[in-house]
Amino acid sequence: MILPRNENELIKLLTGKWRYSPKVVCGVGDDCAVIAGASPGRYVLLKTDAIVEGRHFTAEAAPAKIGHKAIARVISDFAAMGGIPQFAVVTLFIPPSFNLKRLTAIYAGMDKTARAYGMNLVGGETTRATDFALNIAAIGEADKRHLTLRSTAKTGDLIFVTGSLGGSIKGKHLSFTPRLNEAKWLVRHFKPTAMMDLSDGLGEDLPRLASASGLSYQIDPGNIPRQRGASLDEALSDGEDYELLFTLPPSKSQNLQKAWKDIYQKLRLTCIGKMGSNKQSSTTLSHGFDHLRYK
Repeated sequence: MILPRNENELIKLLTGKWRYSPKVVCGVGDDCAVIAGASPGRYVLLKTDAIVEGRHFTAEAAPAKIGHKAIARVISDFAAMGGIPQFAVVTLFIPPSFNLKRLTAIYAGMDKTARAYGMNLVGGETTRATDFALNIAAIGEADKRHLTLRSTAKTGDLIFVTGSLGGSIKGKHLSFTPRLNEAKWLVRHFKPTAMMDLSDGLGEDLPRLASASGLSYQIDPGNIPRQRGASLDEALSDGEDYELLFTLPPSKSQNLQKAWKDIYQKLRLTCIGKMGSNKQSSTTLSHGFDHLRYK
C-alpha cells in the first residue's frame, strides 16, 4: 500500500479514528491542539514542529538562523491561535560526525529567539540519526476570549493577510518574524472569526481554512501582496511566509485598517477577498507546499 497523494489525506487516514476526552477543545486540524485548562477562562495549547537539514535549510545556513527558524515556526503557530508560548523541549537528531561548534551556535540561536518571545527551553532528548534534525514540542496558553480557530469563519467575512508573500527561499524562511505581537493585538481589539499562519503557502493554507470552516472563498489574485521580485505563482506556492491569514466581518474592516496603519506602519495588511457559502465555487489557486506532493 502506498502513501496518500497529499499530506491532508495522510493526516486524515492516520488520525481519523482518534477519540478525544471532554477536555479536548480542538484536536487535529488546527495550528495547535487546545485542551481545557485548570482555570475556567484559560486553555492549554500544545504544538510540535520539526525541521530537517536538506529540507528546511541547507548545511551552509548560518547556525543561529537555523536555531531561530526551529523556534520561530512554533511561535508562529501559537500566534495563529491567539495564544502565548511558554515552555518547549527539543529533540535533537544528530549524525555522529556533526560539528560541535555549529551545534552549540544552533542552540544559542534557539535560546535567543525563545527568550525574545517569552518562551523557555526546559529540556529535550537526543538520538543518533543519519540526517540532522530538530523537533520542538511546546506548550502555551490562550485566554478563552482570545482563542481563534481556523474552523470558525463566516459567510461574507473578508479575508486578510499580513506582510508580503513569496520568495521566502531567498532568505526570509530563515529570518522571518513570527507575528505573535500582531496576533495578540488583533485578538484583543478586532477578534478575527478565524485565523492561521501561512506556512505552506496561500494556495495550500487558504483552502484549509475554508474547508475547516465549511465554506468557499473568492479572492482577486491581483490583490495578493508579493515580496519584491516574487511572481504571483511564488506568492501562492512557495510557502514559509509565516504571515497571518485571518477573516473578519466587513463591519470591522474600515476601523481595523485605520488602526493597523497607526500601529504597524511598516507591516502591510491586505484584504484579498471574502468567504463564500459552501454552495459557491472557490477561486482556483495553484497549490502551495505539500510534504507528500513534492519530493
